[in-house]
This record gives sequence, C-alpha cells and structure tokens, in this order.
Amino acid sequence: MLGHYINNKFLKPSPKASTFVVDNPATGETIAVLPKAGRREVNLAVASATAAALDWRRLSASDKAEMLHEASRKMRRHASTLIELLTLEQGKPHLENEEEVVWSYNTFDYYAELGRHSRGRVLPSTEYGVLNMVIKEPYGVVGCIVPWNYPLLLLAWKLAPALAAGNTVVIKPSELTPLPTLSLCEVAFDHFPAGVVNVVLGDGSAGEALVRHPDVPMIAFTGSLATGQKIASHAAPRMKKVHLELGGKDAFVIADDADPRLAAKAVAYAGLINAGQVCTSTERIYVSARIAKPFTVALVDLVRGLKIGAGADPTTDIGPMIGTRYREKTVRHLADAKRRGTRVLAGGKVVQGRGYFHQPTVLVGCDHTMKIMTEETFGPALPIMTYRTFDEAIALANDCIYGLGACLYTSDAKKVHAFYENVKAGTIWINDPLTDNYAGPFGGMKYTGGGRELGEEGLDEFRETKHVHWDIEAKPKSWWLPYGRP
Repeated sequence: MLGHYINNKFLKPSPKASTFVVDNPATGETIAVLPKAGRREVNLAVASATAAALDWRRLSASDKAEMLHEASRKMRRHASTLIELLTLEQGKPHLENEEEVVWSYNTFDYYAELGRHSRGRVLPSTEYGVLNMVIKEPYGVVGCIVPWNYPLLLLAWKLAPALAAGNTVVIKPSELTPLPTLSLCEVAFDHFPAGVVNVVLGDGSAGEALVRHPDVPMIAFTGSLATGQKIASHAAPRMKKVHLELGGKDAFVIADDADPRLAAKAVAYAGLINAGQVCTSTERIYVSARIAKPFTVALVDLVRGLKIGAGADPTTDIGPMIGTRYREKTVRHLADAKRRGTRVLAGGKVVQGRGYFHQPTVLVGCDHTMKIMTEETFGPALPIMTYRTFDEAIALANDCIYGLGACLYTSDAKKVHAFYENVKAGTIWINDPLTDNYAGPFGGMKYTGGGRELGEEGLDEFRETKHVHWDIEAKPKSWWLPYGRP
C-alpha cells in the first residue's frame, strides 16, 4: 500500500511529495505516513476513470453484478484484516467494526442484484407503432468523498451503487482513515478492469481538485455542513450532480408510556455508539416530565458502568474520539451548557493520558439556548430536556436546522402516527434506534443535504433518466401541418 491507487496500480510516491500522517486515536502514535495528492495525481485518476468509463458502461449488467459479488467474497475472506485496520485507525470497539465490515460486503451483494435487474421500463403508448422507453444511464466518472467515522460502510454505500449503475469512480478517503480503503484496493478490487476504481489520498485540497475537475460530472459526499456547502458552490458553475449527506442533530423523544429502563438502554446505544461519532447519533433527548426521574436514574446508572478503552480490548464499551480537534468541540459544548445552567450527572471530563478519550456524559436541565442542543456535537454527550405535552415534543424535535433522523420510544400508536407524520427527518425509528435496512433509503432533509443512499433510491442517485420516444413506422402525422405541407 504505497499510496494513490490509479489504473489498478499503487503509485510509488515521489521523494518530494507532500505527506500526511495517520494516527492511532487510542494512543496518539503514528501508524502510517502517506503522500498527498496534488492536481497531477487527481488528473491521472480522473483520466484513468474516464478511459475505463465506456467499456465499463457497456459491460452487461450480469457481468458487473458478478464483479460486485466477487468484491464481496474477497472482503469476507479478508474481513479480519479489515476489522483490525478499522480498530487501529478509527478507534471503534472491535465488535462495532465487525458490524461495519459485514454491512459493507453485504451492500456490494445487494447492489449487484439490484443493478442486474433494474434497467428502466417501457411506457404504455398512445398509438400503434410507437415505443416509449425510460432508460437509466450512468453519469460517467463519480467522485466519492468519504468521511472517517465509518470509512468502509459509507464508501460501500456510494461505491457499490455507483459501479452497479455503470459509473467509474475516483475515491478520496478521509486523511484520518485511508488505510482500510487502500487495503480494499489491494485485496478486494484488483479484479475490476483497470481504471474502474481509483483512489487519491490527501486532505481537503485533494477533495477540492476532484470536485472542480471538469471531467467529473457527479460528486457523492458525506461530511460536515460547511464542507458540503463548499462542494455545492464549487460544483454549481458546471451544474454537476451533487449527493450530500451533511450530518445531523437527531432527536430522541421518550413518551410518557415508555418503560424508563428500556428507553434508557435505547438512548445509551443511540447516543454513545462509536463515542457519539455517528451522523445519526442521538444528540438531543426529550423525555416526558412524568417519567423523567426514573429514566434519568436508569441512564446515569448505565453510563457510569461503561468501560472506556482502546477498541482492540474486547471489554471496551466506549472507544476514543478520532482526534483532539473533535474532542475539543465536545469540551466547548459542555462548557457552554454548564455556563447556561445545565447539571452534569455523569462523566463530563476528558480522560487524561494517551489517546483521545472523553467520558460519556449525561446532562439535565438543558434547553435550546445551549449549543449542545442546537449544534452538532459529534461526541459522547447525552443532553436531556423535559416536555409536558406530546405536541411540544414534536415541536422541539423539529426546532433544528438538520433533519437526518429522529427516534421515538412509545407503545401508543397515535403518538407513533403523529410523530412520523409531523417530524421533518429522513428516517424515523420507533423503539429500535439506528437500525438500517439495505432496501430502505437513507438521507436527510433541511440542512442535512439532499439525495438518498441504500435502496432503489440509492441506485437511482447514480443514474440519469432518459425518455426515448420512437415512432417505429416513421409515418407523417396530421398534426405536423402546416410544417409538413409540401
């Protein structure tokens, strides 16, 4: 794994190339030094993808499906290596990385079959001898810019449908977590025709060069709102297709009929998996005042019993955060909440020593004057606010610029209906938070961005729609007159 992966080869970096380091977030130690892509490397990768695009597009859907299945089989065979790399580089507990790898190779299998069978449709015609067809065709070269929190899963959600749709791809992984992507190129993608899958490494400058490239008509990005807005502005002059998932501030509403202890377990999972570094993390908790006390007691007891440690330790519950910059944002949000009157019932502190650890934290007495209730924290913090009526809870859940997901815990069917009808979010979870479905579209509303991943919608994101109207007999029509008069 020498560096950029272009035309089915790892490029040997120039001795003068700029480099970046990859750290182990559990220790702060450097685990890799890799080259940064400049315009030259990005141009080479796009040229490679462009040269391969026509042949890949023309390859039969069945042949493309078999190649996606083969990628899945290879990922299965090398799963242990991928899991270890994810744990070393990203920090999640080993069990969470097992789930990420399984989800990733299953996504390739899902889109292999969806791409094999989803090719467009024939429309009913209004007269004999006329054929109307809807054709789905690829964009060409797609730039996939992938975040660090789920580097394989969120790559698979883009790469698999993009390839199934007939596109070639240039990937720019996060500079914090590039190693699993490079490993895939080495062990799972080597059977693809040269140029179909390419990878350039580096920071935001490499991503910007990819977005601005005139031969990349589509960009798929998951990351921050600020970066997504820059991508949209760079893509706008060329009217590029942009697929953006830009984070969230998901609400979790606990109704007055909920079992407080079961709801506490659901909230702890939804808010603390991957140390809260998930776009769909529960970041705002609204609990009915009627059960607020037993719910809070149960949640505090759970959180105090969690073990903080390296992801490689099988007894670890909460791993490290990805870096000091991200941990400091959590620290700032907690400090702001404390100044405004919140009380910390559990955690609340940085863990001293090596690595980038932060205690899982439970706060009460929160409100919407606090950043921790209005801005994306992306850390292990569980801020709680009480409400009196269910209508108030729905209003609070909607009082946010983001609309990625929202959770509800209740046994009341009327509350369920009111919640999914009125809460503005792309995914609604009832009593089972953060559970995904390969066939269920994933994406957000409002400032979360636009587009969907997974499901048929996820495949359609990477295809353009064309309507063909064909008069097979080519006869003149009466309505052409007077234009058709001799």
